[in-house]
Amino acid sequence: MKNTSHQNKPNKISKQTNKGRKDVWYKLDLSAIVYPTLQRRDFSSVYRLSVVLKDAIEPALLQQALDKVLPRFPTYKVAIRKGLFWRYLEPNNRPGPYVKEDIKNPCMPMHFKGNNRYLIRIYYYGCRIALEAHHSLGDGTGGMCLLQTLTATYLGLLGHPVKPEGFVLDIHAEPDPEELEDAYIRYANAKVCPPRPAETTYRVRGTKEPFYTLNIIDGILSVKEVMAVAKKYNASLTEYLNSVLLYALLQKQSNDFHIRLKPVRIAMPVNLRRFFPSKTLRNFITMVYPFIDPRLGDYTFEEIVRHVHNYMRYYINEKFLRGDITTNASTQQNPFIRVVPLFIKDFVVRTFYTKVQDKNSSAGLTNMGALHVPKDMKPYIERFDIYMGQPFSSRTNCAIISFEDILTVNFASSIVEADVERYFFRKLVQDGIHVKIESNRSII
Repeated sequence: MKNTSHQNKPNKISKQTNKGRKDVWYKLDLSAIVYPTLQRRDFSSVYRLSVVLKDAIEPALLQQALDKVLPRFPTYKVAIRKGLFWRYLEPNNRPGPYVKEDIKNPCMPMHFKGNNRYLIRIYYYGCRIALEAHHSLGDGTGGMCLLQTLTATYLGLLGHPVKPEGFVLDIHAEPDPEELEDAYIRYANAKVCPPRPAETTYRVRGTKEPFYTLNIIDGILSVKEVMAVAKKYNASLTEYLNSVLLYALLQKQSNDFHIRLKPVRIAMPVNLRRFFPSKTLRNFITMVYPFIDPRLGDYTFEEIVRHVHNYMRYYINEKFLRGDITTNASTQQNPFIRVVPLFIKDFVVRTFYTKVQDKNSSAGLTNMGALHVPKDMKPYIERFDIYMGQPFSSRTNCAIISFEDILTVNFASSIVEADVERYFFRKLVQDGIHVKIESNRSII
Protein backbone atom coordinates (compact mmCIF):
# COMPACT_ATOMS: atom_id res chain seq x y z
CA MET A 1 0.00 0.00 0.00
CA LYS A 2 1.41 3.38 -1.03
CA ASN A 3 2.33 5.70 1.84
CA THR A 4 0.62 9.08 1.30
CA SER A 5 1.03 10.51 4.79
CA HIS A 6 3.37 13.27 3.58
CA GLN A 7 1.36 14.42 0.60
CA ASN A 8 -0.88 16.89 2.43
CA LYS A 9 1.78 18.65 4.50
CA PRO A 10 3.88 21.53 3.17
CA ASN A 11 7.62 21.12 3.44
CA LYS A 12 9.36 23.24 6.05
CA ILE A 13 11.16 26.48 5.22
CA SER A 14 13.91 27.77 7.43
CA LYS A 15 12.35 29.73 10.31
CA GLN A 16 9.71 31.14 7.97
CA THR A 17 7.48 32.52 10.74
CA ASN A 18 10.17 34.85 12.10
CA LYS A 19 9.69 37.69 9.64
CA GLY A 20 12.42 40.33 9.64
CA ARG A 21 15.10 38.27 11.35
CA LYS A 22 18.44 37.93 9.62
CA ASP A 23 18.50 34.12 9.95
CA VAL A 24 15.32 33.62 7.94
CA TRP A 25 16.10 32.30 4.48
CA TYR A 26 14.40 30.35 1.71
CA LYS A 27 15.74 27.64 -0.54
CA LEU A 28 15.09 28.29 -4.20
CA ASP A 29 12.20 26.11 -5.33
CA LEU A 30 12.64 23.37 -7.89
CA SER A 31 11.93 25.62 -10.90
CA ALA A 32 13.71 28.66 -9.49
CA ILE A 33 17.07 26.90 -9.34
CA VAL A 34 17.62 27.15 -13.10
CA TYR A 35 16.71 30.82 -13.62
CA PRO A 36 19.74 32.48 -11.94
CA THR A 37 22.00 30.00 -13.71
CA LEU A 38 20.85 31.31 -17.11
CA GLN A 39 21.41 34.93 -16.11
CA ARG A 40 23.62 36.90 -18.48
CA ARG A 41 24.20 40.55 -19.35
CA ASP A 42 21.48 40.61 -22.03
CA PHE A 43 19.07 38.05 -20.55
CA SER A 44 17.20 37.69 -17.29
CA SER A 45 14.18 35.54 -16.47
CA VAL A 46 11.79 38.44 -15.88
CA TYR A 47 8.04 38.37 -16.55
CA ARG A 48 5.54 41.22 -16.42
CA LEU A 49 1.95 41.46 -15.21
CA SER A 50 -0.04 44.66 -15.53
CA VAL A 51 -3.50 45.97 -14.78
CA VAL A 52 -5.15 48.87 -16.59
CA LEU A 53 -7.47 50.89 -14.36
CA LYS A 54 -10.10 53.36 -15.50
CA ASP A 55 -8.43 56.38 -13.89
CA ALA A 56 -4.87 57.73 -14.02
CA ILE A 57 -2.44 56.38 -11.42
CA GLU A 58 -1.33 58.59 -8.52
CA PRO A 59 2.35 57.60 -8.00
CA ALA A 60 2.63 58.76 -4.36
CA LEU A 61 -0.36 56.65 -3.32
CA LEU A 62 0.95 53.69 -5.31
CA GLN A 63 4.24 53.91 -3.38
CA GLN A 64 2.34 54.00 -0.09
CA ALA A 65 0.39 50.92 -1.15
CA LEU A 66 3.58 49.06 -2.11
CA ASP A 67 5.18 49.86 1.26
CA LYS A 68 2.12 48.43 3.01
CA VAL A 69 1.79 45.33 0.85
CA LEU A 70 5.31 43.98 0.34
CA PRO A 71 5.92 42.79 3.95
CA ARG A 72 2.89 40.49 3.49
CA PHE A 73 4.86 38.69 0.74
CA PRO A 74 8.10 37.61 2.48
CA THR A 75 9.31 35.53 -0.50
CA TYR A 76 9.14 38.66 -2.69
CA LYS A 77 10.79 41.00 -0.18
CA VAL A 78 14.11 39.22 -0.61
CA ALA A 79 17.57 39.33 -2.18
CA ILE A 80 19.26 36.39 -3.85
CA ARG A 81 22.50 35.07 -2.39
CA LYS A 82 25.05 32.52 -3.54
CA GLY A 83 26.26 29.71 -1.29
CA LEU A 84 28.88 27.05 -1.90
CA PHE A 85 26.37 24.48 -3.19
CA TRP A 86 23.08 26.37 -3.84
CA ARG A 87 21.65 29.86 -4.16
CA TYR A 88 19.06 31.00 -1.65
CA LEU A 89 16.77 33.94 -0.86
CA GLU A 90 17.21 36.08 2.25
CA PRO A 91 15.04 38.93 3.60
CA ASN A 92 15.78 42.32 2.06
CA ASN A 93 15.23 45.24 4.43
CA ARG A 94 16.97 47.83 2.27
CA PRO A 95 15.00 50.93 1.17
CA GLY A 96 12.63 50.33 -1.71
CA PRO A 97 11.62 49.11 -4.10
CA TYR A 98 10.39 52.41 -5.54
CA VAL A 99 7.64 52.85 -8.10
CA LYS A 100 8.84 54.36 -11.37
CA GLU A 101 7.33 55.71 -14.55
CA ASP A 102 7.10 52.96 -17.15
CA ILE A 103 9.68 52.40 -19.89
CA LYS A 104 9.35 51.61 -23.60
CA ASN A 105 11.15 48.25 -23.47
CA PRO A 106 9.82 46.23 -20.50
CA CYS A 107 11.27 43.09 -18.88
CA MET A 108 14.85 44.31 -19.05
CA PRO A 109 17.52 42.13 -17.41
CA MET A 110 17.35 42.31 -13.62
CA HIS A 111 20.83 42.32 -12.13
CA PHE A 112 20.96 40.81 -8.67
CA LYS A 113 23.00 43.66 -7.13
CA GLY A 114 20.96 46.47 -8.67
CA ASN A 115 17.71 48.03 -7.45
CA ASN A 116 18.91 47.65 -3.82
CA ARG A 117 18.94 43.89 -4.54
CA TYR A 118 15.16 43.71 -4.97
CA LEU A 119 13.96 41.25 -7.61
CA ILE A 120 10.74 43.09 -8.42
CA ARG A 121 9.96 46.39 -10.14
CA ILE A 122 6.74 48.42 -10.02
CA TYR A 123 5.94 50.79 -12.90
CA TYR A 124 3.07 53.13 -13.68
CA TYR A 125 1.98 54.90 -16.84
CA GLY A 126 -1.36 56.59 -17.44
CA CYS A 127 -3.91 54.18 -15.99
CA ARG A 128 -1.55 51.18 -15.86
CA ILE A 129 0.21 49.52 -12.91
CA ALA A 130 2.86 46.99 -13.94
CA LEU A 131 4.74 44.43 -11.86
CA GLU A 132 7.96 42.87 -13.15
CA ALA A 133 9.37 39.97 -11.17
CA HIS A 134 12.32 37.64 -11.51
CA HIS A 135 11.13 34.07 -12.05
CA SER A 136 13.30 32.83 -9.18
CA LEU A 137 10.71 34.34 -6.80
CA GLY A 138 7.62 32.68 -8.22
CA ASP A 139 5.37 32.13 -11.21
CA GLY A 140 2.50 34.18 -12.60
CA THR A 141 0.05 33.04 -9.92
CA GLY A 142 2.22 34.40 -7.11
CA GLY A 143 2.90 37.54 -9.11
CA MET A 144 -0.81 38.05 -9.73
CA CYS A 145 -1.52 37.77 -6.00
CA LEU A 146 1.03 40.52 -5.39
CA LEU A 147 -0.30 42.72 -8.22
CA GLN A 148 -3.97 42.37 -7.25
CA THR A 149 -3.23 42.89 -3.55
CA LEU A 150 -1.22 46.00 -4.45
CA THR A 151 -4.05 47.26 -6.67
CA ALA A 152 -6.66 46.63 -3.97
CA THR A 153 -4.56 48.46 -1.36
CA TYR A 154 -4.03 51.37 -3.77
CA LEU A 155 -7.78 51.60 -4.40
CA GLY A 156 -8.34 51.53 -0.64
CA LEU A 157 -6.06 54.55 -0.23
CA LEU A 158 -8.16 56.31 -2.86
CA GLY A 159 -11.25 55.69 -0.74
CA HIS A 160 -12.47 52.52 -2.45
CA PRO A 161 -11.98 49.72 0.10
CA VAL A 162 -11.66 46.18 -1.26
CA LYS A 163 -12.42 43.10 0.82
CA PRO A 164 -9.70 40.40 0.56
CA GLU A 165 -10.79 37.58 -1.71
CA GLY A 166 -9.17 35.28 -4.28
CA PHE A 167 -5.88 36.81 -5.48
CA VAL A 168 -6.29 39.73 -3.05
CA LEU A 169 -4.70 38.75 0.27
CA ASP A 170 -5.24 40.32 3.69
CA ILE A 171 -2.13 42.45 4.22
CA HIS A 172 -2.69 42.45 7.99
CA ALA A 173 -2.65 38.67 8.27
CA GLU A 174 0.41 36.48 8.81
CA PRO A 175 1.48 34.54 5.69
CA ASP A 176 0.12 31.00 5.55
CA PRO A 177 3.13 28.64 5.77
CA GLU A 178 1.81 26.89 2.67
CA GLU A 179 2.24 30.14 0.69
CA LEU A 180 5.99 29.85 1.23
CA GLU A 181 6.48 26.16 0.46
CA ASP A 182 8.27 24.45 -2.42
CA ALA A 183 5.17 22.53 -3.48
CA TYR A 184 7.09 20.42 -5.99
CA ILE A 185 8.74 18.43 -3.21
CA ARG A 186 5.38 17.56 -1.66
CA TYR A 187 4.12 15.92 -4.84
CA ALA A 188 7.32 14.41 -6.30
CA ASN A 189 6.35 10.85 -5.42
CA ALA A 190 5.60 8.99 -8.67
CA LYS A 191 7.24 5.59 -9.12
CA VAL A 192 8.67 6.47 -12.52
CA CYS A 193 10.44 9.45 -14.10
CA PRO A 194 9.07 10.01 -17.64
CA PRO A 195 11.63 11.07 -20.28
CA ARG A 196 11.71 14.56 -21.82
CA PRO A 197 11.33 15.46 -25.50
CA ALA A 198 14.83 15.58 -26.93
CA GLU A 199 14.43 16.15 -30.68
CA THR A 200 15.57 19.47 -32.12
CA THR A 201 12.67 21.59 -33.36
CA TYR A 202 12.20 24.36 -35.90
CA ARG A 203 13.79 27.61 -34.72
CA VAL A 204 12.56 31.00 -35.88
CA ARG A 205 15.42 32.96 -37.44
CA GLY A 206 15.46 36.72 -37.60
CA THR A 207 17.45 39.91 -37.30
CA LYS A 208 18.42 40.40 -33.67
CA GLU A 209 17.36 43.74 -32.23
CA PRO A 210 19.85 46.08 -30.53
CA PHE A 211 20.80 45.36 -26.95
CA TYR A 212 17.94 45.78 -24.42
CA THR A 213 15.23 46.06 -27.08
CA LEU A 214 12.04 44.06 -26.54
CA ASN A 215 9.35 44.21 -29.22
CA ILE A 216 5.79 44.03 -27.94
CA ILE A 217 2.70 43.30 -30.02
CA ASP A 218 -0.66 43.05 -28.23
CA GLY A 219 -3.86 41.70 -29.72
CA ILE A 220 -7.07 42.67 -27.92
CA LEU A 221 -9.96 40.29 -28.60
CA SER A 222 -13.43 39.42 -27.38
CA VAL A 223 -13.59 36.31 -25.19
CA LYS A 224 -17.07 35.51 -26.52
CA GLU A 225 -15.87 35.66 -30.14
CA VAL A 226 -12.86 33.43 -29.50
CA MET A 227 -14.94 30.94 -27.50
CA ALA A 228 -17.52 30.76 -30.29
CA VAL A 229 -14.85 30.02 -32.90
CA ALA A 230 -13.11 27.46 -30.65
CA LYS A 231 -16.44 25.71 -30.16
CA LYS A 232 -16.82 25.33 -33.94
CA TYR A 233 -13.56 23.36 -33.92
CA ASN A 234 -14.71 21.32 -30.87
CA ALA A 235 -11.81 22.76 -28.87
CA SER A 236 -11.26 24.79 -25.73
CA LEU A 237 -10.03 28.36 -25.96
CA THR A 238 -6.50 27.29 -24.96
CA GLU A 239 -6.45 24.44 -27.49
CA TYR A 240 -7.64 26.75 -30.25
CA LEU A 241 -5.04 29.47 -29.57
CA ASN A 242 -2.28 26.85 -29.27
CA SER A 243 -3.35 25.53 -32.66
CA VAL A 244 -3.28 29.03 -34.18
CA LEU A 245 0.29 29.53 -32.94
CA LEU A 246 1.39 26.13 -34.29
CA TYR A 247 -0.29 27.03 -37.60
CA ALA A 248 1.60 30.36 -37.69
CA LEU A 249 4.92 28.64 -36.97
CA LEU A 250 4.28 26.07 -39.70
CA GLN A 251 3.57 28.86 -42.15
CA LYS A 252 6.72 30.66 -41.11
CA GLN A 253 8.82 27.52 -41.60
CA SER A 254 7.31 26.73 -44.99
CA ASN A 255 8.08 30.26 -46.23
CA ASP A 256 11.65 30.23 -44.88
CA PHE A 257 14.58 28.73 -46.72
CA HIS A 258 15.21 25.29 -45.26
CA ILE A 259 17.09 22.16 -46.26
CA ARG A 260 14.64 19.92 -44.42
CA LEU A 261 11.51 20.42 -42.34
CA LYS A 262 11.60 20.06 -38.57
CA PRO A 263 8.87 19.52 -35.96
CA VAL A 264 7.18 22.64 -34.61
CA ARG A 265 6.73 22.53 -30.83
CA ILE A 266 5.36 24.98 -28.26
CA ALA A 267 6.60 25.16 -24.66
CA MET A 268 3.47 25.70 -22.56
CA PRO A 269 3.51 26.11 -18.77
CA VAL A 270 0.79 24.29 -16.83
CA ASN A 271 -0.35 25.65 -13.46
CA LEU A 272 -0.01 22.62 -11.19
CA ARG A 273 -2.32 24.16 -8.57
CA ARG A 274 -5.21 23.04 -10.79
CA PHE A 275 -4.28 19.41 -10.09
CA PHE A 276 -2.40 19.42 -6.77
CA PRO A 277 -3.83 21.50 -3.90
CA SER A 278 -1.38 24.21 -2.83
CA LYS A 279 -1.49 27.84 -1.76
CA THR A 280 2.14 28.43 -2.68
CA LEU A 281 3.06 31.84 -4.07
CA ARG A 282 6.31 30.46 -5.43
CA ASN A 283 6.84 28.54 -8.68
CA PHE A 284 4.51 25.61 -9.17
CA ILE A 285 4.34 24.98 -12.90
CA THR A 286 5.60 22.39 -15.34
CA MET A 287 5.91 22.36 -19.10
CA VAL A 288 4.03 20.45 -21.77
CA TYR A 289 4.95 20.56 -25.45
CA PRO A 290 2.12 20.46 -28.02
CA PHE A 291 3.68 19.83 -31.44
CA ILE A 292 3.11 19.14 -35.12
CA ASP A 293 5.59 17.23 -37.28
CA PRO A 294 5.26 18.46 -40.90
CA ARG A 295 7.56 15.65 -42.08
CA LEU A 296 4.53 13.38 -41.78
CA GLY A 297 2.66 15.45 -44.35
CA ASP A 298 0.66 18.64 -44.74
CA TYR A 299 -1.78 19.41 -41.92
CA THR A 300 -5.03 21.30 -42.35
CA PHE A 301 -5.92 23.66 -39.53
CA GLU A 302 -8.71 21.30 -38.49
CA GLU A 303 -6.17 18.48 -38.18
CA ILE A 304 -3.89 20.69 -36.08
CA VAL A 305 -6.73 21.51 -33.69
CA ARG A 306 -7.69 17.85 -33.38
CA HIS A 307 -4.09 16.83 -32.71
CA VAL A 308 -3.65 19.54 -30.05
CA HIS A 309 -6.99 18.61 -28.45
CA ASN A 310 -5.96 14.96 -28.13
CA TYR A 311 -2.47 15.88 -26.89
CA MET A 312 -3.87 18.08 -24.12
CA ARG A 313 -6.35 15.43 -23.01
CA TYR A 314 -3.63 12.79 -22.91
CA TYR A 315 -0.86 14.68 -21.14
CA ILE A 316 -2.52 17.27 -18.92
CA ASN A 317 -3.78 15.15 -16.07
CA GLU A 318 -2.75 14.37 -12.52
CA LYS A 319 -0.91 11.12 -13.34
CA PHE A 320 1.36 12.45 -16.08
CA LEU A 321 2.00 15.72 -14.28
CA ARG A 322 3.00 13.94 -11.07
CA GLY A 323 5.49 11.92 -13.09
CA ASP A 324 6.88 15.12 -14.60
CA ILE A 325 7.28 16.69 -11.15
CA THR A 326 9.14 13.57 -10.03
CA THR A 327 11.47 13.77 -13.03
CA ASN A 328 12.27 17.39 -12.16
CA ALA A 329 12.88 16.60 -8.50
CA SER A 330 15.03 13.52 -9.05
CA THR A 331 18.11 15.54 -10.01
CA GLN A 332 17.92 17.97 -7.11
CA GLN A 333 17.34 15.16 -4.60
CA ASN A 334 20.32 13.13 -5.81
CA PRO A 335 22.78 12.99 -2.84
CA PHE A 336 25.82 13.25 -5.13
CA ILE A 337 24.53 16.33 -6.96
CA ARG A 338 23.74 18.03 -3.67
CA VAL A 339 27.43 18.22 -2.76
CA VAL A 340 28.68 19.32 -6.19
CA PRO A 341 29.95 22.95 -5.99
CA LEU A 342 27.62 25.59 -7.39
CA PHE A 343 29.96 26.74 -10.18
CA ILE A 344 30.00 23.18 -11.59
CA LYS A 345 26.19 22.92 -11.33
CA ASP A 346 25.90 26.26 -13.15
CA PHE A 347 28.16 25.13 -15.98
CA VAL A 348 26.29 21.83 -16.47
CA VAL A 349 22.80 23.37 -16.29
CA ARG A 350 23.71 26.27 -18.62
CA THR A 351 25.27 23.90 -21.17
CA PHE A 352 22.31 21.51 -21.06
CA TYR A 353 19.78 24.33 -21.42
CA THR A 354 21.64 25.99 -24.30
CA LYS A 355 22.44 22.80 -26.23
CA VAL A 356 19.30 20.75 -25.50
CA GLN A 357 16.43 22.32 -23.55
CA ASP A 358 16.17 25.61 -25.43
CA LYS A 359 16.13 23.75 -28.75
CA ASN A 360 13.13 21.64 -27.71
CA SER A 361 10.59 24.34 -28.58
CA SER A 362 9.89 26.80 -31.38
CA ALA A 363 8.00 29.31 -29.22
CA GLY A 364 6.58 29.74 -25.75
CA LEU A 365 2.90 30.16 -24.94
CA THR A 366 1.33 30.68 -21.52
CA ASN A 367 -2.35 31.16 -20.81
CA MET A 368 -3.16 32.53 -17.36
CA GLY A 369 -6.84 32.03 -18.07
CA ALA A 370 -9.84 34.06 -17.01
CA LEU A 371 -9.03 36.33 -14.07
CA HIS A 372 -11.47 36.99 -11.28
CA VAL A 373 -11.22 39.95 -8.93
CA PRO A 374 -13.21 40.91 -5.81
CA LYS A 375 -16.51 42.56 -6.71
CA ASP A 376 -15.34 45.75 -4.97
CA MET A 377 -12.45 46.02 -7.48
CA LYS A 378 -14.29 45.16 -10.65
CA PRO A 379 -15.76 48.63 -11.43
CA TYR A 380 -12.27 50.20 -11.49
CA ILE A 381 -10.51 47.71 -13.80
CA GLU A 382 -10.34 47.81 -17.58
CA ARG A 383 -8.09 44.82 -18.40
CA PHE A 384 -4.98 42.81 -17.53
CA ASP A 385 -1.84 42.00 -19.57
CA ILE A 386 0.89 39.41 -19.17
CA TYR A 387 4.30 39.11 -20.87
CA MET A 388 6.69 36.16 -20.70
CA GLY A 389 9.55 38.59 -21.20
CA GLN A 390 12.81 38.44 -23.09
CA PRO A 391 13.25 35.11 -24.91
CA PHE A 392 16.50 33.26 -24.15
CA SER A 393 17.13 32.84 -27.89
CA SER A 394 15.89 34.54 -31.05
CA ARG A 395 12.20 33.65 -31.05
CA THR A 396 8.86 34.98 -29.90
CA ASN A 397 6.96 34.29 -26.70
CA CYS A 398 3.19 34.53 -26.44
CA ALA A 399 1.12 35.11 -23.28
CA ILE A 400 -2.66 35.15 -22.92
CA ILE A 401 -4.92 36.49 -20.20
CA SER A 402 -8.58 37.50 -20.01
CA PHE A 403 -10.82 39.61 -17.81
CA GLU A 404 -14.55 39.84 -18.35
CA ASP A 405 -14.94 39.88 -22.17
CA ILE A 406 -11.46 41.28 -22.92
CA LEU A 407 -8.82 38.74 -23.94
CA THR A 408 -5.30 39.97 -24.61
CA VAL A 409 -2.68 38.04 -26.57
CA ASN A 410 0.73 39.54 -25.80
CA PHE A 411 3.74 38.71 -27.98
CA ALA A 412 7.29 39.59 -26.91
CA SER A 413 10.36 39.07 -29.09
CA SER A 414 13.91 40.32 -29.55
CA ILE A 415 13.98 40.08 -33.36
CA VAL A 416 12.95 42.63 -35.97
CA GLU A 417 10.71 40.34 -38.04
CA ALA A 418 7.11 39.88 -36.88
CA ASP A 419 6.09 37.14 -39.33
CA VAL A 420 4.83 34.71 -36.69
CA GLU A 421 2.70 37.39 -35.05
CA ARG A 422 1.34 38.45 -38.44
CA TYR A 423 0.38 34.88 -39.40
CA PHE A 424 -1.19 34.39 -35.97
CA PHE A 425 -3.47 37.42 -36.03
CA ARG A 426 -4.26 36.95 -39.72
CA LYS A 427 -5.65 33.47 -38.93
CA LEU A 428 -7.82 34.89 -36.15
CA VAL A 429 -9.25 37.48 -38.54
CA GLN A 430 -9.86 34.79 -41.17
CA ASP A 431 -11.88 32.91 -38.54
CA GLY A 432 -14.07 35.97 -38.01
CA ILE A 433 -12.49 37.30 -34.81
CA HIS A 434 -12.08 41.06 -34.48
CA VAL A 435 -8.55 42.03 -33.41
CA LYS A 436 -7.27 45.39 -32.13
CA ILE A 437 -3.48 45.68 -32.32
CA GLU A 438 -1.27 47.71 -29.95
CA SER A 439 2.52 47.77 -30.03
CA ASN A 440 5.65 49.55 -28.88
CA ARG A 441 6.95 49.20 -32.45
CA SER A 442 6.71 52.08 -34.89
CA ILE A 443 6.03 49.67 -37.78
CA ILE A 444 4.50 46.23 -37.44
